Amino acid sequence: MGQHLTKRDVEKIEKEIEMRRVELRPKLTKAVAEAAAQGDRSENFEYYAAKRENNQNNSRIRYLERVLRTAEIVEDTAEDEVGVDKEVRVYLPDDDEEDTYTLVTPIRADSLNNIVSIDSPIGKALLGHHVGDTVTVQANARYTYQLKILEIRDSSKADGLDINAF
Repeated sequence: MGQHLTKRDVEKIEKEIEMRRVELRPKLTKAVAEAAAQGDRSENFEYYAAKRENNQNNSRIRYLERVLRTAEIVEDTAEDEVGVDKEVRVYLPDDDEEDTYTLVTPIRADSLNNIVSIDSPIGKALLGHHVGDTVTVQANARYTYQLKILEIRDSSKADGLDINAF
């Protein structure tokens, strides 16, 4: 099983692959050829730098293609249901506080900013629930806590995939 990706994630990765193939690859290939034409390659820093950059681009293309081949597509949920790219405002009765979490695919998670993976304990607990539901989060083998869902909305924070995060 590969990465969990949304259809939007797949589109962005496909765009990066296309850009790297159509725009970047010809430029890098030309740079390698120009550096090679300067003569002695044994002391030609420009040649080795251009070749390394070209190899990195090709490696990135292969990596992104492998991610797409092995990806598991996460389907959209109903508008009133917690799912990927949804922002969820919850009440934590134990702390008498409210908090907001954005659920995303694992490659976009950023727990320091409350952008949590659907595979995390909070994500697993919230996934598929509705406003008014109280869920139990299994933080570890000994500790659980409750969250009450107050609001669900489409996320503006989860709009983009930082494809450089791979």
